Amino acid sequence: MASLPPPPPLPPPVNPPSAAAPSSQMDTNKDTSTAVVEGNDAVTGHIISTTIGGKNGEPKRTISYMAERVVGTGSFGIVFQAKCLETGETMAIKKVLQDKRYKNRELQIMRWMDHPNVITLKHCFFSTTTRDELFLNLVMDYVPETLYKVLRHYSSSNQRMPLIYAKLYTYQLFRGLAYMHNVPGVCHRDIKPQNVLVDPLTHQVKICDFGSAKVLIKGETNISYICSRYYRAPELIFGATEYTTAIDIWSAGCVLAELLLGQPLFPGENAVDQLVEIIKVLGTPTREEIRCMNPNYSDFRFPQIKAHPWHKVFNKRMPPEAIDLTSRLLQYSPSLRCSALEACAHPFFDELREPNARLPNGRSFPPLFNFKQEVTGASPELIHKLIPEHAQRQAGLNCLHTGGT
Repeated sequence: MASLPPPPPLPPPVNPPSAAAPSSQMDTNKDTSTAVVEGNDAVTGHIISTTIGGKNGEPKRTISYMAERVVGTGSFGIVFQAKCLETGETMAIKKVLQDKRYKNRELQIMRWMDHPNVITLKHCFFSTTTRDELFLNLVMDYVPETLYKVLRHYSSSNQRMPLIYAKLYTYQLFRGLAYMHNVPGVCHRDIKPQNVLVDPLTHQVKICDFGSAKVLIKGETNISYICSRYYRAPELIFGATEYTTAIDIWSAGCVLAELLLGQPLFPGENAVDQLVEIIKVLGTPTREEIRCMNPNYSDFRFPQIKAHPWHKVFNKRMPPEAIDLTSRLLQYSPSLRCSALEACAHPFFDELREPNARLPNGRSFPPLFNFKQEVTGASPELIHKLIPEHAQRQAGLNCLHTGGT
């Protein structure tokens, strides 16, 4: 196991989350209290009060937030750090301009989310400005670091991320994706290090920013100009509009490779150059692979380049399991990429499943094996791989303690 200490605490991230996607008319039964509150146009130093509760016999109560500082900006609006004056808790509030004619797709999707590796929506409320603009405020857990900041911390000190952290972070990323893909059926469509939050004390990972997320329905077209460039699946570059959640798997494979290499694997400067960077590693796609990515793509004029062997992409000391998993994720044909749940069961993560495995500082890992809905329909063999015997015994003891069967 790697013995390097974890990086020192980093300042909170200042990275622009992706722009919000168009809203949809989806509905949901999950209750999130909302209220319209008046507020001035400034953010920092402003106190926002809203009323929550009042449904199903709950008493109404007022919650106030002191906006402390902006931590992210983008075309959608801003994310700011705020303190709840009643509890002292630090929260993150994403403030997005709302079109009054539509429901907000990001809000609808976040209401469904309930997983340790996905950011939690605490509640939401609307606010207006002096110009009568309506803003939706999404109140979430505040997690001070992103994978992007952690990567930058290592690269700035000319270090590679210790392998145990690469395993821990990507395993939790795949766990979150397995839940999103299998339970609510949501495709994130913008997986990248900036959208993977990391708790510096527990090393728990949470996927955030659902501004581009969507439930993909078979036969329904989607926009292909989606996902940040370095992490964009090749079928998107080929203009596919009937893609699957496999685009998230490609993105997560790029994130894994970046953690192992210490730099992006496919750093394209534009869409065409992005494809060139991919071809330099995977080789020129065959006609059949292009058909799998986008059956409607007809321009086959590509220089014939042989694939670069994966073991030469990484350094000689890279474990073969790391190379094998990366190669299974970064396949041209979307259907050949392993699923998020299959990725979790890969031997690359076996170290995390050892009975006495710990963080380098001796502390326990965050919960890794408390699978629930995301394993519904998985084979017994896969479930046996995912939940090691010591975790199964622990789960059995917990059932006994709580009077379960």
